[in-house]
Amino acid sequence: MQLKNNVTEFILLGLTQDPVRKKTVFVIFLILYLGILLGNLLIIVTVKTSRALGSPMYFFLFYLSLSDACFCTSIAPRMIADALLKKPTISFSGCMIQVFAFHFFGCLEVFILILMAVDRYVAICKPLHYMTIMSHRVCGVLMSLAWVGSCVHSSAQILLALRLPFCGPNVIDHYVCDLQPLLKLACTDTYVTNLLLVSNSGAICTVSFVMLMLSYAIILHSLRNHSAEGRRKALSTCISHVIVVILFFGPCIFIYTRPATTFSMDKMIAVFYTIGTPLLNPLIYTLRNAEVKNAMRMLWSKKLMSDEKI
Repeated sequence: MQLKNNVTEFILLGLTQDPVRKKTVFVIFLILYLGILLGNLLIIVTVKTSRALGSPMYFFLFYLSLSDACFCTSIAPRMIADALLKKPTISFSGCMIQVFAFHFFGCLEVFILILMAVDRYVAICKPLHYMTIMSHRVCGVLMSLAWVGSCVHSSAQILLALRLPFCGPNVIDHYVCDLQPLLKLACTDTYVTNLLLVSNSGAICTVSFVMLMLSYAIILHSLRNHSAEGRRKALSTCISHVIVVILFFGPCIFIYTRPATTFSMDKMIAVFYTIGTPLLNPLIYTLRNAEVKNAMRMLWSKKLMSDEKI
């Protein structure tokens, strides 16, 4: 007999149920969210307006910042607002939309990080053919494929979620609607669904992480033939990318590559890749990149000059 879905809304417990701590969560994450928007918007505007940042690396950085801002926006505003409510709820359709957006922009970030690694490999290992291989047309096609792949992945997550029957309870012990906490509420055997989840999200995270680490290992190995200045510049860029990859994929692999069990630390670990990575990415890519810093200074100087003329 097929079980029906009797749940029309879910209750999100958030990071804490303590009233005082909820106020602290509201203040801290509001500041972090505004910092994420400001940092990523600054990179988006700088790359878009600066002629000096016209290389494929900054083309992908533009979309990484856009993905970060959207990824965080799919989660943070509701989490911040829920911290002020005694009984925060989300409708069933709203929960499904959040699952889709969360996985769409999360997967898009994975693909963009892979494309950035490909770009660095070609730039360092095939420098004479760099502009031919990584032309504007090729970058556009690769980015389009990343969007399509992300849509396929998030659609698969939605299909898995919609197949689950919910008869009650409807309390999600998390601050975001995701398939893992939803599996605990389903009134059916979720073994197959969890297996599909691990083979989908878990495989994407693990395989992508291994590929990225191997690609950067090859890149770093190839630097032995470069000049000291070339090695320094390439190392600075690659180390920045590796830091981002570890910060993003470490928590993701922990969450999505294990059986359907939840731990008390899951919510805090999820904070690292849902809030921490989008916050740190602008800092990592600006503080360790002289070209971006110079472009930002020029952008700021132009703004000051235009304000003086007014």
